Amino acid sequence: MSEVKKAPPARGDSPARGGGWTRFVTARPRLTLLVALVLTALAVLAGGGVADRMGSGGWEDPAAESSYATKALEREFPGSQPNLLLLVDAGKAGVDDPAVAAEARRLTERLSAEPGVEGVGSYWAAGSPALRSEDGTKAVVAARIAGEEKAAGELLDRIAPEYRGTHGPVEVTLGGGLAVRHEMQTIIQEDLLRAELIALPLTLVLLVMVFGSAVAALLPLGVGIVAILGTNAVLRGITEFTDVSVFAQNLTTALGLGLAIDYALFVVRRYREELAAGAEPSAAVRTTLRTAGRTVLFSALTVAVSLAAMLVFPQYFLRSFAYAGIAVVLLAAAAALTLLPAALVLLGHRVDALDLRRLFRRRRARAEDAPAGGGWSRTAGLVMRRAPVFAVLTTAGLVLLGLPFLGVKFGTADDRQLPPTATSRIVQEELRTGFPGDPGGGITVLAEGPATPAEHTAYRERIAALDGVVRVDGPVVSGTGADATAYYSVVPEGPAVGDGAQRAVGELRAVEAPFSTSVTGQAAVLVDSKDAIAERLPWAAGIIVLVTLLLVFLLTGSVLIPVQAVVLNALSLTAMFGAVVWVFQDGHLSGFLGFTATGDIETTLPVLMFCVAFGLSMDYGVFLLSRIKEEYDATGDHEGAVRFGLARTGGLITAAAVILAVVMVAIGTSRVTNTKMLGLGVALAVVMDAMVVRSLLVPSVMKLTGRLTWWAPGPLRRFHDRFGISESGPPATPTTPSAEAEEMREPVATRG
Repeated sequence: MSEVKKAPPARGDSPARGGGWTRFVTARPRLTLLVALVLTALAVLAGGGVADRMGSGGWEDPAAESSYATKALEREFPGSQPNLLLLVDAGKAGVDDPAVAAEARRLTERLSAEPGVEGVGSYWAAGSPALRSEDGTKAVVAARIAGEEKAAGELLDRIAPEYRGTHGPVEVTLGGGLAVRHEMQTIIQEDLLRAELIALPLTLVLLVMVFGSAVAALLPLGVGIVAILGTNAVLRGITEFTDVSVFAQNLTTALGLGLAIDYALFVVRRYREELAAGAEPSAAVRTTLRTAGRTVLFSALTVAVSLAAMLVFPQYFLRSFAYAGIAVVLLAAAAALTLLPAALVLLGHRVDALDLRRLFRRRRARAEDAPAGGGWSRTAGLVMRRAPVFAVLTTAGLVLLGLPFLGVKFGTADDRQLPPTATSRIVQEELRTGFPGDPGGGITVLAEGPATPAEHTAYRERIAALDGVVRVDGPVVSGTGADATAYYSVVPEGPAVGDGAQRAVGELRAVEAPFSTSVTGQAAVLVDSKDAIAERLPWAAGIIVLVTLLLVFLLTGSVLIPVQAVVLNALSLTAMFGAVVWVFQDGHLSGFLGFTATGDIETTLPVLMFCVAFGLSMDYGVFLLSRIKEEYDATGDHEGAVRFGLARTGGLITAAAVILAVVMVAIGTSRVTNTKMLGLGVALAVVMDAMVVRSLLVPSVMKLTGRLTWWAPGPLRRFHDRFGISESGPPATPTTPSAEAEEMREPVATRG
């Protein structure tokens, strides 16, 4: 076993010891704040209207066969891929009534004349039974609005009021894929604003409870707002080059507030420790940046790496969260290491001003008679005395909570993501339950290349003979010779994206044909999306694991601790994944939470939730490990270091987790199911990580591994000595391996 004992640096920080940036921030705090204010104002201007440039799709793989076929069909047969449906309700008169038919034809002709609208067809023109409800009271006009998602949405906004509502003897409502996505985008923007209005005041109240000072409580909010505004500007710039999902704005708000609060709590806490130890404000800031500042930067890198792993996936839905997450994490860290230190220099001891808890001063004074951090230190002591019991029971409990995820079924997002009152969902529900076919769905087979009518007929008969195929329509042929293109519409048994439809996709792709074929439709998109995620998931997981191992090694110099961090972080997510299946797939609590269970989980959501929750778990893990490592370097007392680390960070991590959970729950009040799942799921993961894994599992496992925890072979130890990153600053008060003295270390001024 190899160990390196580091002598603690001498107290009395000097400007020379802080780096150039530290000296600049502490020497020119007003200039720093002024520059930041100007940049923030520019970010507000640059990020204005970013939501209007975002999309609400992005679940498909753009390089997949289904994506190729969809684009080809849009180009050659716009009517085969309708994204706008007009549901015409004729009431008791029926859709075949002469007056109803005449009005429906007028609507169809008007829609055909709209610029940008292609492939308009209707029951009254085609006579297809799939476009007429089974009771004969409703029928469909189908069309495609051409162009990119943003332009198509703008056109829909313009023409929708002209068609929606009463027209003579009929009532018209709008549905289709475009209408669903556009309404989803609108609802998400409204819900995000409401979430911010809920989260900000609650967060401020909680911060006042944590800090006891209104001034100190406002600092993290300021950091978070700067990070959010800056990220909106970054996303606005990214939309000039690629698609960005509107869902990413939810992550921007949640992580912007959550991480800003985490980092600010850590920085302000260390600053107050230094003040309480007698340092002047400038010196306290320099020490804080050299110690807690390094940890904040290190933590930001670990979270950013977890989110960056989503860049390996082709779906722009996932990539958008990487864009937003990386930007907001780095901006939150930058603000915490620039704006916050500058503000602390100017505030000095006034950081504790406006104590809103003065009404409880007597109660607080009595509390101050008890050892600070004593509760957490005693918890760590209890856990380590019964380490095998806590390690086994906690691990078993987390595994049991995750068992429902073994029954996960993956699907695709559809109109049922929307609340039941959403107009486009009402239309889609009517089409799903009242019509013999799905006018906007099914499976479509694209056939390219020359073929005789007999060859087309033979191919049609082969696919009609497949198990699970109810009906085959077509072919519809365009062009001749080598430029000939055709398509077949296939109606499978069961739901449009059910297991039967997904099996049919594979069977259709295996059918021999005398021409080139490509399969698309909702089921094909789902199959291709699942394949793309399965193919790239090992790469994403590998990136996260390898970089996490490296970064935690650089922090601790240990071989075992990085492995523990990865395993324990993964365990902290089991409750989240189990709850996702039990609640959102199986439908438990659906009435209470206000969503419709579809029997499956959108394919990309578990990937997104894993990357976000794993990164946040690492954030808390870094805070805890950095203080444990700092104490172990100073004393060489392994158990004392664990007790000290939990005593110093237990309350901080719990407070940060509760505040972040409040923000995520506010996001989880969304009326869109995927956003609700993301918010509530990550909130659960954060709470479980802070209150179970960091409080019980980490100290028990570190007790079991003992001093072996810090072992590293000679070459790696020398590598860490040269390149390692850690909090090298001394504790705010003298250290001793004594547990009783250890519990008394935390300065009174840091409480709350």
